[in-house]
Amino acid sequence: MKRIFAPVSLVMLLAGIVILLGGLSPNPENGQSGETRMSTENSAEVATLGGGCFWCVEAVYERIDGVKSVVSGYAGGDKANPTYEEVCSGSTGHAEVVQVYFDPEVISYEQILDLFWNAHDPTTLNRQGADVGTQYRSIILYNSEAQRTAAERSKAEAATYFDDPIVTEIVQLTTFYEAEKYHQDYYENNPYAGYCTFVIRPKLQKLGLES
Repeated sequence: MKRIFAPVSLVMLLAGIVILLGGLSPNPENGQSGETRMSTENSAEVATLGGGCFWCVEAVYERIDGVKSVVSGYAGGDKANPTYEEVCSGSTGHAEVVQVYFDPEVISYEQILDLFWNAHDPTTLNRQGADVGTQYRSIILYNSEAQRTAAERSKAEAATYFDDPIVTEIVQLTTFYEAEKYHQDYYENNPYAGYCTFVIRPKLQKLGLES
């Protein structure tokens, strides 16, 4: 399987990949007040994406210039207010996703999607590595017709860089449920946990987001 690290990495380097100073915690307990978070989110555009465990996807986007905050949660299912345990059971239909709040004057939705294809394997159905289940499916949830069009176009372009077909779903976002507090900023708060050491850190290093 061919990956697209070369062209996408160049785009992101030109956009300026940096670790945002001061952190990007979406929770008051982790350094950002509810008022500050609301102000941040109201002044940004949002992309909703799922590419396996949300801890991984969150850690990637938190290191991108122009991203204001990243919130882990659940979407794409049919149960209201699902818990992590329920989502992991596969019974709710939800995927683990992140909402990426970004400044479109610094980074475009299309660039957010470029990194999405580069940050996970969109050709494996309902799994990323050892994480298996529908909750780990590759999915883009659009909130406007413009996002839907951009996502379809980006998917078609990305498909030329993979040997296997892309299985990523592109569906309309209905409701996003924020995940439990301990999931937010997971890598930042647990850098030496096993999953962070053996899964997230190598991914960040491969993308050039951490030395």
